[in-house]
Amino acid sequence: MEPKDGFLVINKDKGCTSHDCVRKIRKFLNTKKVGHTGTLDPEVIGTLPIAIGSATRFIQYLPQGKTYIGKIKLGIRTNTDDIHGEIINQTSWPEISDQKLDEYLNRFRGIIKQIPPKVSSVHVNGERAYKKSFRNEIFELAPREVKIEELILIKWDQLNGIIEIKIKCSSGTYIRSIARDIGEILNSEGCLLELKRTSACGFDEKNSIKISDIEKEKRGVNLKKFIIPTISALNHISTFVISHEEQINFWQTGRAIKVDINYFQESKSFDYKKPIKVVDKNKTLLGIGFLNKDQYNIKPKLVLNAK
Repeated sequence: MEPKDGFLVINKDKGCTSHDCVRKIRKFLNTKKVGHTGTLDPEVIGTLPIAIGSATRFIQYLPQGKTYIGKIKLGIRTNTDDIHGEIINQTSWPEISDQKLDEYLNRFRGIIKQIPPKVSSVHVNGERAYKKSFRNEIFELAPREVKIEELILIKWDQLNGIIEIKIKCSSGTYIRSIARDIGEILNSEGCLLELKRTSACGFDEKNSIKISDIEKEKRGVNLKKFIIPTISALNHISTFVISHEEQINFWQTGRAIKVDINYFQESKSFDYKKPIKVVDKNKTLLGIGFLNKDQYNIKPKLVLNAK
């Protein structure tokens, strides 16, 4: 099977690493040019977008929001902030109504600061935090600002101390940290019990396929039909159409192309600081550029090779 550029949305199973998924897709498509859009922990299931071919160059231009559905277990604190870690404290949890619990969750809505788990990929003095943690080193992590766009209380199980939530957040948000911190504000403990990512970088689980399904069917699955074209993944950014061959030649040789500034002023939502996708009149993606409004041109940032 010859590789096709674009994005493949994997519905990752528990116990499988993000790199495992990339490795298997490389083997199945017989291409090395495959990469994921952001690591999903082995115990977390759900949406893992994977870039194929030239799409790997566009990962940084994808929408960065992610959505999860998770369960938080109160009364337990672990060294990893999830149920799979070593238990370091156990306690009771409060008797609380759904309404009161939802009020407490207000502290986690909007722009917040959180401290990542000690077992995380955050760099500390040039080394990943989890490596230091595994060596039982003593260190502190600085709070990081993240945005929680939506936090919905799905269910509160008072008897078992389990909170089920839906959360839409910015990249870099640790749901394990939210589980830990919810336990703390309730004068209890908390850890993440289970987690599923339902969307990431503009891709949804409804368009996903399991690695296990691919492996079962092998060549019986036409993987190409599941690959989303790169241009379709960039619908959230502005478009500029190059209509002349001379302009296309300028673009593909890395030179800026002149543009009528009024073209962009027609769109009130256009942000001069954001990337622009450049296409030809046939809607073929040519790359990414940025507008220089002082010189009235678009300067190439990413140029696809002519085919």
